[in-house]
Amino acid sequence: MASYTGSKINQLLKLWPSGTVAVLPWLEKHGAYQQLVHEYEKTAWLQRVGQGAYAKAGDKVEWTGGVYAIQEQVKLPVHVGAKTALQMQGYAHFLPLGKGSTVALFGPPAVKLPAWFKQRRWGVKVRYTATNLFAGQAEQGLTKKELGSYSIKLSAPERAIMEVLYGVPQVDSYEEARLLMEGLTTLRPRLVQALLESCASVKVKRLFMYLAENCKHTWAGKVDLSKV
Repeated sequence: MASYTGSKINQLLKLWPSGTVAVLPWLEKHGAYQQLVHEYEKTAWLQRVGQGAYAKAGDKVEWTGGVYAIQEQVKLPVHVGAKTALQMQGYAHFLPLGKGSTVALFGPPAVKLPAWFKQRRWGVKVRYTATNLFAGQAEQGLTKKELGSYSIKLSAPERAIMEVLYGVPQVDSYEEARLLMEGLTTLRPRLVQALLESCASVKVKRLFMYLAENCKHTWAGKVDLSKV
């Protein structure tokens, strides 16, 4: 039994990206049924992150490793958005992304974050926004960010700034949104056009174009407002 357990956990560890959470259904799918998982926990191979969620023993798992499990294992349409997505892509270097900062996650109205993720102390505040901001186009304007051994989905800059504007003034100030827009000199007109056309918020559309024109971005002149 011990040799079987040892070989099974070694197989799991090879499949399991460092720094990420693994949920019980994923572990079971790869042969680690619940009793075996409890055995691994007792023998200190695994450590519990929350109900039905685990990390490798001694592995440092941050909030991004939890988001990876939500996206790749639980298969929920949740992504990193707004200011957090801009920060992770180097567009908001003047804003902090360390301990105590706020991480912005987005998903459709019917989707809730798993309990283990919400209850875990990640060292950051997590703000989850459930919205159909881009009606019927949940995947539009999303990209992937490589984080060592794994990657997560997040909003491309074009979508992220619109998510920031969605939260003005309740979440972010108008002034902060303007500063963020100033740095977005290389947005792709085609993606901007597509997102504006599918955006369900008139406020976001108007504020986006007002700020873009105010910042005198060249890409703003390529947007066909008659279709927005």
